[in-house]
Amino acid sequence: MRVNRIELNCRQSIPEEKYGTDPVLFFFRTPVVISNGNNDIRTSGYTAMISTSGFKRIFRPVGEGRLAYDCISFRSSVADRQYAVSINLPVDKPVQLEEPSTIASLIRNMKARSVYKGKYRSEFMELSMRLIFLSMSDSAGEQETAEEESIPRYAELRLLRESIYDDPVNDWSTDEICSEMGISHTYFHRLYLRAFGVTCRQDVIESRLIYASELLRSTDMPITEIAEECGYDSESYFMRQFKQHRGCTPTEFRRRNTE
Repeated sequence: MRVNRIELNCRQSIPEEKYGTDPVLFFFRTPVVISNGNNDIRTSGYTAMISTSGFKRIFRPVGEGRLAYDCISFRSSVADRQYAVSINLPVDKPVQLEEPSTIASLIRNMKARSVYKGKYRSEFMELSMRLIFLSMSDSAGEQETAEEESIPRYAELRLLRESIYDDPVNDWSTDEICSEMGISHTYFHRLYLRAFGVTCRQDVIESRLIYASELLRSTDMPITEIAEECGYDSESYFMRQFKQHRGCTPTEFRRRNTE
Protein backbone atom coordinates (compact mmCIF):
# COMPACT_ATOMS: atom_id res chain seq x y z
CA MET A 1 0.00 0.00 0.00
CA ARG A 2 1.27 3.45 -0.87
CA VAL A 3 -0.01 6.59 0.84
CA ASN A 4 -0.12 9.48 -1.64
CA ARG A 5 -0.98 12.33 0.68
CA ILE A 6 -2.56 13.16 4.00
CA GLU A 7 -4.60 16.29 4.75
CA LEU A 8 -5.77 17.34 8.21
CA ASN A 9 -8.55 19.66 9.36
CA CYS A 10 -9.96 20.32 5.89
CA ARG A 11 -12.98 22.58 5.68
CA GLN A 12 -13.35 23.21 1.95
CA SER A 13 -15.82 21.43 -0.29
CA ILE A 14 -14.78 18.14 -1.88
CA PRO A 15 -14.65 18.37 -5.69
CA GLU A 16 -14.99 15.02 -7.48
CA GLU A 17 -11.82 15.45 -9.51
CA LYS A 18 -9.54 16.43 -6.61
CA TYR A 19 -8.12 13.02 -5.74
CA GLY A 20 -7.80 11.34 -9.14
CA THR A 21 -8.29 7.62 -9.60
CA ASP A 22 -6.99 6.28 -6.28
CA PRO A 23 -9.19 5.52 -3.25
CA VAL A 24 -9.57 8.18 -0.56
CA LEU A 25 -10.24 7.63 3.14
CA PHE A 26 -12.39 10.42 4.58
CA PHE A 27 -12.68 10.95 8.34
CA PHE A 28 -15.52 13.39 8.95
CA ARG A 29 -15.45 15.25 12.25
CA THR A 30 -18.85 16.84 11.65
CA PRO A 31 -22.20 15.36 10.56
CA VAL A 32 -22.35 14.88 6.80
CA VAL A 33 -24.93 14.13 4.11
CA ILE A 34 -23.61 11.78 1.42
CA SER A 35 -25.51 11.67 -1.86
CA ASN A 36 -25.00 9.28 -4.78
CA GLY A 37 -27.65 10.82 -7.00
CA ASN A 38 -30.28 8.26 -6.00
CA ASN A 39 -30.57 8.75 -2.27
CA ASP A 40 -29.04 10.63 0.65
CA ILE A 41 -27.34 9.11 3.68
CA ARG A 42 -27.24 11.39 6.73
CA THR A 43 -24.80 10.75 9.58
CA SER A 44 -25.08 12.14 13.08
CA GLY A 45 -21.51 11.97 14.35
CA TYR A 46 -17.93 11.03 13.50
CA THR A 47 -17.91 9.07 10.24
CA ALA A 48 -15.28 7.31 8.14
CA MET A 49 -15.66 6.34 4.50
CA ILE A 50 -13.40 4.89 1.81
CA SER A 51 -14.46 6.48 -1.46
CA THR A 52 -13.42 5.03 -4.82
CA SER A 53 -13.48 6.83 -8.15
CA GLY A 54 -16.00 4.36 -9.54
CA PHE A 55 -18.85 5.97 -7.63
CA LYS A 56 -19.55 9.69 -7.76
CA ARG A 57 -20.39 11.12 -4.36
CA ILE A 58 -21.53 14.54 -3.19
CA PHE A 59 -20.60 15.44 0.38
CA ARG A 60 -22.32 18.33 2.13
CA PRO A 61 -22.70 19.43 5.74
CA VAL A 62 -25.83 18.83 7.77
CA GLY A 63 -27.66 22.10 8.27
CA GLU A 64 -25.90 25.42 7.80
CA GLY A 65 -22.50 24.38 9.14
CA ARG A 66 -19.32 23.50 7.26
CA LEU A 67 -17.63 20.16 6.77
CA ALA A 68 -14.59 19.35 8.89
CA TYR A 69 -12.60 16.31 7.88
CA ASP A 70 -9.22 14.59 7.44
CA CYS A 71 -8.43 12.58 4.33
CA ILE A 72 -5.84 10.13 3.03
CA SER A 73 -5.33 9.33 -0.65
CA PHE A 74 -3.74 5.92 -1.10
CA ARG A 75 -3.01 3.20 -3.63
CA SER A 76 -3.71 -0.43 -2.76
CA SER A 77 -2.23 -3.64 -4.12
CA VAL A 78 -4.02 -6.92 -4.81
CA ALA A 79 -2.86 -8.16 -1.39
CA ASP A 80 -4.29 -5.05 0.26
CA ARG A 81 -7.65 -5.59 -1.40
CA GLN A 82 -7.67 -9.24 -0.39
CA TYR A 83 -6.97 -8.16 3.19
CA ALA A 84 -9.84 -5.64 3.01
CA VAL A 85 -12.22 -8.36 1.85
CA SER A 86 -11.02 -10.74 4.58
CA ILE A 87 -12.00 -8.26 7.32
CA ASN A 88 -15.25 -7.19 5.56
CA LEU A 89 -14.05 -3.61 5.16
CA PRO A 90 -16.89 -1.41 3.84
CA VAL A 91 -16.06 0.56 0.69
CA ASP A 92 -18.12 3.46 -0.71
CA LYS A 93 -20.29 3.26 2.39
CA PRO A 94 -20.15 5.54 5.47
CA VAL A 95 -19.31 4.00 8.82
CA GLN A 96 -20.33 5.79 11.98
CA LEU A 97 -17.51 5.23 14.44
CA GLU A 98 -17.81 3.87 17.94
CA GLU A 99 -14.33 5.11 18.93
CA PRO A 100 -13.35 7.98 16.60
CA SER A 101 -10.36 8.95 18.75
CA THR A 102 -8.51 5.82 17.57
CA ILE A 103 -8.67 6.79 13.91
CA ALA A 104 -8.06 10.49 14.64
CA SER A 105 -4.87 9.62 16.52
CA LEU A 106 -3.63 7.26 13.80
CA ILE A 107 -4.12 9.89 11.08
CA ARG A 108 -2.29 12.55 13.11
CA ASN A 109 0.62 10.18 13.70
CA MET A 110 0.74 9.30 10.00
CA LYS A 111 0.86 12.99 9.08
CA ALA A 112 3.70 13.62 11.52
CA ARG A 113 5.60 10.59 10.23
CA SER A 114 5.12 11.57 6.58
CA VAL A 115 7.74 14.34 6.78
CA TYR A 116 10.47 11.85 7.70
CA LYS A 117 12.16 9.50 5.23
CA GLY A 118 13.17 6.81 7.68
CA LYS A 119 13.88 3.22 6.78
CA TYR A 120 10.51 1.92 8.01
CA ARG A 121 8.31 4.81 6.91
CA SER A 122 6.37 2.72 4.37
CA GLU A 123 5.79 -0.09 6.86
CA PHE A 124 4.57 2.43 9.45
CA MET A 125 2.08 3.89 6.96
CA GLU A 126 0.78 0.49 5.86
CA LEU A 127 0.35 -0.80 9.41
CA SER A 128 -1.43 2.42 10.41
CA MET A 129 -3.82 2.10 7.47
CA ARG A 130 -4.59 -1.49 8.40
CA LEU A 131 -5.34 -0.42 11.98
CA ILE A 132 -7.74 2.20 10.60
CA PHE A 133 -9.37 -0.47 8.44
CA LEU A 134 -9.78 -2.76 11.46
CA SER A 135 -11.38 0.04 13.48
CA MET A 136 -13.80 0.77 10.64
CA SER A 137 -14.69 -2.91 10.26
CA ASP A 138 -15.40 -3.23 13.97
CA SER A 139 -17.81 -0.29 13.87
CA ALA A 140 -19.40 -1.50 10.64
CA GLY A 141 -19.95 -4.96 12.11
CA GLU A 142 -22.43 -3.60 14.63
CA GLN A 143 -24.20 -1.60 11.93
CA GLU A 144 -24.43 -4.65 9.67
CA THR A 145 -26.13 -6.60 12.45
CA ALA A 146 -28.87 -3.96 12.46
CA GLU A 147 -29.01 -4.00 8.65
CA GLU A 148 -29.40 -7.78 8.58
CA GLU A 149 -32.40 -7.39 10.82
CA SER A 150 -33.98 -4.56 8.82
CA ILE A 151 -33.20 -5.48 5.17
CA PRO A 152 -34.80 -8.66 3.79
CA ARG A 153 -32.38 -11.14 2.15
CA TYR A 154 -29.40 -9.12 3.40
CA ALA A 155 -27.13 -12.15 3.89
CA GLU A 156 -27.81 -13.32 0.32
CA LEU A 157 -27.18 -9.85 -1.06
CA ARG A 158 -23.90 -9.50 0.79
CA LEU A 159 -22.72 -12.90 -0.45
CA LEU A 160 -23.68 -11.88 -4.00
CA ARG A 161 -21.70 -8.65 -3.72
CA GLU A 162 -18.61 -10.45 -2.45
CA SER A 163 -18.92 -12.91 -5.34
CA ILE A 164 -19.08 -10.06 -7.86
CA TYR A 165 -15.79 -8.61 -6.61
CA ASP A 166 -14.18 -12.05 -6.39
CA ASP A 167 -15.15 -12.92 -9.98
CA PRO A 168 -15.57 -9.67 -11.94
CA VAL A 169 -15.49 -11.24 -15.41
CA ASN A 170 -18.43 -13.52 -14.76
CA ASP A 171 -21.61 -12.76 -16.71
CA TRP A 172 -23.64 -11.37 -13.84
CA SER A 173 -27.13 -11.54 -15.33
CA THR A 174 -29.82 -9.77 -13.33
CA ASP A 175 -32.41 -12.09 -14.87
CA GLU A 176 -30.59 -15.15 -13.51
CA ILE A 177 -29.94 -13.55 -10.10
CA CYS A 178 -33.59 -12.60 -9.67
CA SER A 179 -34.71 -16.04 -10.85
CA GLU A 180 -32.44 -17.77 -8.33
CA MET A 181 -33.62 -15.49 -5.51
CA GLY A 182 -37.25 -15.78 -6.60
CA ILE A 183 -37.90 -12.03 -6.60
CA SER A 184 -38.77 -9.37 -9.18
CA HIS A 185 -36.24 -7.04 -10.82
CA THR A 186 -37.78 -4.00 -9.13
CA TYR A 187 -37.67 -5.56 -5.67
CA PHE A 188 -34.10 -6.80 -6.18
CA HIS A 189 -32.94 -3.35 -7.32
CA ARG A 190 -34.61 -1.70 -4.32
CA LEU A 191 -33.10 -4.15 -1.82
CA TYR A 192 -29.59 -3.96 -3.30
CA LEU A 193 -29.61 -0.17 -3.38
CA ARG A 194 -30.88 0.00 0.18
CA ALA A 195 -28.25 -2.45 1.41
CA PHE A 196 -25.18 -0.97 -0.28
CA GLY A 197 -26.06 2.48 -1.57
CA VAL A 198 -25.26 1.48 -5.18
CA THR A 199 -26.92 -0.70 -7.79
CA CYS A 200 -25.80 -4.21 -8.68
CA ARG A 201 -24.79 -2.98 -12.14
CA GLN A 202 -22.57 -0.30 -10.58
CA ASP A 203 -20.82 -2.97 -8.52
CA VAL A 204 -20.27 -5.16 -11.59
CA ILE A 205 -18.76 -2.21 -13.47
CA GLU A 206 -16.53 -1.22 -10.56
CA SER A 207 -15.30 -4.79 -10.01
CA ARG A 208 -14.27 -5.02 -13.67
CA LEU A 209 -12.58 -1.62 -13.65
CA ILE A 210 -10.61 -2.56 -10.53
CA TYR A 211 -9.40 -5.66 -12.35
CA ALA A 212 -8.62 -3.65 -15.49
CA SER A 213 -6.68 -1.07 -13.46
CA GLU A 214 -4.56 -3.80 -11.92
CA LEU A 215 -3.78 -5.27 -15.36
CA LEU A 216 -2.86 -1.81 -16.67
CA ARG A 217 -0.51 -1.27 -13.73
CA SER A 218 1.14 -4.67 -13.60
CA THR A 219 1.22 -6.01 -17.18
CA ASP A 220 2.07 -4.95 -20.73
CA MET A 221 -1.12 -6.44 -22.16
CA PRO A 222 -2.62 -4.44 -25.05
CA ILE A 223 -5.79 -2.50 -24.26
CA THR A 224 -7.78 -4.79 -26.56
CA GLU A 225 -6.74 -7.89 -24.60
CA ILE A 226 -7.43 -6.21 -21.26
CA ALA A 227 -10.93 -5.26 -22.41
CA GLU A 228 -11.62 -8.85 -23.44
CA GLU A 229 -10.08 -10.25 -20.26
CA CYS A 230 -12.35 -8.02 -18.17
CA GLY A 231 -15.51 -9.19 -19.90
CA TYR A 232 -16.01 -6.46 -22.50
CA ASP A 233 -17.02 -7.44 -26.04
CA SER A 234 -16.21 -3.96 -27.35
CA GLU A 235 -12.88 -2.19 -26.80
CA SER A 236 -14.46 1.20 -27.53
CA TYR A 237 -17.19 0.59 -24.91
CA PHE A 238 -14.55 -0.44 -22.37
CA MET A 239 -12.56 2.74 -23.07
CA ARG A 240 -15.65 4.96 -22.73
CA GLN A 241 -16.66 3.31 -19.48
CA PHE A 242 -13.12 3.48 -18.08
CA LYS A 243 -12.85 7.21 -18.83
CA GLN A 244 -16.30 7.88 -17.39
CA HIS A 245 -15.48 6.19 -14.07
CA ARG A 246 -11.73 6.83 -13.78
CA GLY A 247 -11.50 10.27 -15.36
CA CYS A 248 -8.89 9.26 -17.96
CA THR A 249 -8.36 6.74 -20.76
CA PRO A 250 -6.74 3.35 -20.05
CA THR A 251 -3.61 4.52 -21.89
CA GLU A 252 -3.38 7.67 -19.76
CA PHE A 253 -3.96 5.63 -16.62
CA ARG A 254 -1.14 3.25 -17.53
CA ARG A 255 1.26 6.08 -18.30
CA ARG A 256 0.54 7.89 -15.00
CA ASN A 257 1.01 4.74 -12.96
CA THR A 258 4.17 3.78 -14.83
CA GLU A 259 5.64 7.20 -14.18
